[in-house]
Amino acid sequence: MTASHVSPTPIAIYDTTLRDGSQGEGVSFSLQDKLNIAQRLAEIGIDFIEGGYPLSNEKDVAFFEKVRDLDLGNSKVCAFGMTRRRSMKAEDDPGMRALVAAGTPCCTMVGKTWDYHATEVLRVTLDENLAMIGESAEFLARHSEVLYDAEHFFDGYKANPKYAIETLRAAASAGAKWMVLCDTNGGSLPEEIAAITTAAREGLADYDVQFGIHCHNDSELAVANSLTALDAGATQVQGTINGIGERCGNVDLIAIIANLSLKKPNYEVLGGRPLTQLTELSRFVYETANLQWRGNQPFVGQSAFAHKGGMHVHAINKAAKTYEHIDPALVGNERRILVSELSGRSNIEAVAGKHNLGEDKELMNKILAEVVRLENQGYQFESATASFDLLIKRVSGTFKPHFETIKYRIVAGDRDVENHVAFAEAIIKLKVGDTLWFDAAEGHGPVNALDAGLRKALTGAYPQLGEVSLIDYKVRVVDSASGTAASIRVNIESTDGKETWGTIGVSDNIIEASWRALVDSVEYKLHRESAVSQPVVAQSVGS
Repeated sequence: MTASHVSPTPIAIYDTTLRDGSQGEGVSFSLQDKLNIAQRLAEIGIDFIEGGYPLSNEKDVAFFEKVRDLDLGNSKVCAFGMTRRRSMKAEDDPGMRALVAAGTPCCTMVGKTWDYHATEVLRVTLDENLAMIGESAEFLARHSEVLYDAEHFFDGYKANPKYAIETLRAAASAGAKWMVLCDTNGGSLPEEIAAITTAAREGLADYDVQFGIHCHNDSELAVANSLTALDAGATQVQGTINGIGERCGNVDLIAIIANLSLKKPNYEVLGGRPLTQLTELSRFVYETANLQWRGNQPFVGQSAFAHKGGMHVHAINKAAKTYEHIDPALVGNERRILVSELSGRSNIEAVAGKHNLGEDKELMNKILAEVVRLENQGYQFESATASFDLLIKRVSGTFKPHFETIKYRIVAGDRDVENHVAFAEAIIKLKVGDTLWFDAAEGHGPVNALDAGLRKALTGAYPQLGEVSLIDYKVRVVDSASGTAASIRVNIESTDGKETWGTIGVSDNIIEASWRALVDSVEYKLHRESAVSQPVVAQSVGS
């Protein structure tokens, strides 16, 4: 059999988002969150799903009960725990009993493999630590498949190689099937990972066990270290979706899966499934954890395939692989062409393509000149593509406003004394065709009131605006040196439940900047649907 026909080595993906990931600052999953994430992980083909530590809290106990009702396919649920306590039999230890009671097909048991940790933290002798590992593994192996997480293995090996190997042998001789080598402090380098993983495999050559790798990212090397361990013979990677976790996080399984599947043909992950749901999974976990997406996250970030420099875009238009290491569609992502003062005509042509403007170079130059002018005032169109679409229409002469602003006024700071609640009121006067529309609305602040008042004043003429809601609002001072007279940039994100779009407004008045972004949001919705004003027979007066 030639090398080109050797079957790829299956690499097991072990996800600990629900346990190790939940230890990240600001991360807290509800029971339903954990069940939803487990279902998504199983759908993409994750081999092992670690659900939590059943002795630590009632939520994890409930998770192991509820997860039995889910169809997780071939994914194995793991309960996580520690070795028995010192001076206690494994069968009498509450932690051991909790792992068995979880009823999972796998149990992951963490033990101390660093002699310093055993003597100084656990306060046990080295022989007692070996007994704790062996007896715990033997007890759990009667009930489930055992994975031994060798905590601080790389630090332990550097300090005392012989003893670190002995801890692995204690677990293997008692029935553990996986030896997971943990870079718990995240301080090891790839060359150390390679050498020590190889030594560990040689030290257990007489046992029928497999090896895994569990890296933390304190040195920004978790992905590199994990891939290095696989090349040294490990066949399982432990980590979390998006790398969330304590301190600097864990290895990002998104990057691991993508690299193994798309760049290392000698390995196979997820049973060979396509990765078109990878971006969706990443963003689902971010949303569930109530965390902001990491825009520059490799493979799945919004900026992973975003191009801004004119020279880059010119090349991308001719040959995408000149500035893209993979086709973004392979991981469910998409290419984005950004427009700014750094752009060339190629950027404008790429983004304006959907407007069917042909190859009008003079028009493209006018659009670029307008972008440069506005960005000099503080505009930034990278996250305001809807405003950029309207800019193209204005410069090309195809923009037809659906309404005219006559005036607006904000009354803010009034207080409901009895309930100690401050509120704001917006009074809006607009003109749609030949008809005046006048309305007012209250809000939790001036921008909320403006948003409500604008849509309220227009829904009589454009009822589809009832579908629109504001989902994000950001303010940034463009020129802080000017103090309170500085220009303000407002970015607004809106949705109608089917599409989400961003708009921008800039002014030295935060209300005016917000109004411009809100007007663009409404105009974008109406232009996108080619909305036509309904007949109006009388002036609208609302409250």
